[in-house]
Amino acid sequence: MKKLILLVTFFMSFVSNAQQQKKDQNTQSYSNPIFAGDYPDPSIIRDGEDYYIVHSSFNYYPGLLIWTSKDLINWKPVTHALKKSVGSVWAPDLVKYNNKFYIYFPANNTNYVVWADTINGSWSDPVDLKIGSIDPGHFADDKDNRFLYFSDGSYVPLSKDGLSVSGKATHAYDGWKIPRDWSIECFCLEGPKVIKKGQYYYLTVAEGGTAGPATSHMVISARSKSPFGPWENSPNNPIIRTNASSEKWWSKGHASIIDDAKGNWWMVFHGYEKDNYNMGRQTLLQPIEWTADGWFKMKEGVKTDDLIQKPAGQFVKSNFTLSDTFAATELQPQWQFYNQYEADRIQFSKNGLKINGKGSNIGESSPLLCTPPDHSYSAEVEVEIEGNASAGLILFYDTKIYTGIAADKENISAILRSWQFPTQKGVNKNHLFLRLEKKEQIVNMFYSINGKDWLKIENSAEVSSFNHNVLGGFMSLKLGLSAVGEGSVTFKNFVYSPK
Repeated sequence: MKKLILLVTFFMSFVSNAQQQKKDQNTQSYSNPIFAGDYPDPSIIRDGEDYYIVHSSFNYYPGLLIWTSKDLINWKPVTHALKKSVGSVWAPDLVKYNNKFYIYFPANNTNYVVWADTINGSWSDPVDLKIGSIDPGHFADDKDNRFLYFSDGSYVPLSKDGLSVSGKATHAYDGWKIPRDWSIECFCLEGPKVIKKGQYYYLTVAEGGTAGPATSHMVISARSKSPFGPWENSPNNPIIRTNASSEKWWSKGHASIIDDAKGNWWMVFHGYEKDNYNMGRQTLLQPIEWTADGWFKMKEGVKTDDLIQKPAGQFVKSNFTLSDTFAATELQPQWQFYNQYEADRIQFSKNGLKINGKGSNIGESSPLLCTPPDHSYSAEVEVEIEGNASAGLILFYDTKIYTGIAADKENISAILRSWQFPTQKGVNKNHLFLRLEKKEQIVNMFYSINGKDWLKIENSAEVSSFNHNVLGGFMSLKLGLSAVGEGSVTFKNFVYSPK
């Protein structure tokens, strides 16, 4: 009996220790992505022990949402730096220079800059730099002269205040030659980022094309003792690349490199997730290491889809959620309107968010959108309809392709690939509840009169093709609310739940 008791005690102790080790491992490790959902083209800085990051915001306004973290893993929103619509915003570069913050970005066939005295803002209106090309990357030389690199491998001088271009473009870098037998979308030099470490300037770029084959996008490095070149390509190129479509993460590219508070180095980049292409490009993080001869490479033995040891930094849990009671007096940071933010179209109150109807269909209505981070989830919202308006709970790619459920004061309508039609006639309610349930790529639609008893409509949607390789535009599948027509819709108690 004593042996049995000892054996059971030993076994229980072993299980307890194993569980504790697993718990410790989970608290000391992370898995990619660090931003799930559509967060492409990350640009990151470290300011003391605080990290700040911003992404392309495309046609979503307010745009350029800045996030902060203490450990590169747990992030919370700070503020939107762009309120005024200037078109589709691509590949920004977040900069701190002389105790001011700047974001340089391309849009509408030119480049802009916004700036602020503090990261929390308020941020300036966009200043047109009146120069074409894309993907500006800011750097300063040893004499504090300021420049922007662009995706064509050229650079231009900036004024001292960084708010205007002060000279002509000079070509300095031709990129790294991609082997012809590789399957890529295009050569497409993109996303130049310049840092200085020791005696060298390091230029990090993307090549191969943002989408297309899974093996397209890649990270390329070059260095020079001058920020103007000549640039020597790294012997480790490509620094990282998806080698086969069987991998979890596709089209890995558009990187920034950064050191943590303990002097360890990391690469922040983006990639599409296999079988979830419609989530857009998600933000990924992986350690890098420096070689004795002054180059960097991905840390040996670490893969993008591994459980990876966390960076140094204080753990600060974020309470960020997509759910919203709509009782606040301002738009919460998860929300963005498509194409333009019209302040006079919305009203805040404790009773909910009232949005005036717009257009004759959802594509014309500038819907209010957020970014779902999960493969499968449910979302529901309470709506009150006034006048001849229609309320929608939708999954939205762009103005031509969207799906979901809508209600006016008479009928429930299904929306399939922008084809909208009554599916439940004669409901005759102006106060009701709408729900979507996404299970992988299948979307089911429900409504309720009382918020408790849900009725599934007969129509469902399959949404795997709502992605850039099919539709173009670099968009993703966003979850949203729409108010269409003459009248208004008041939204209350939006609840998002991962499944």
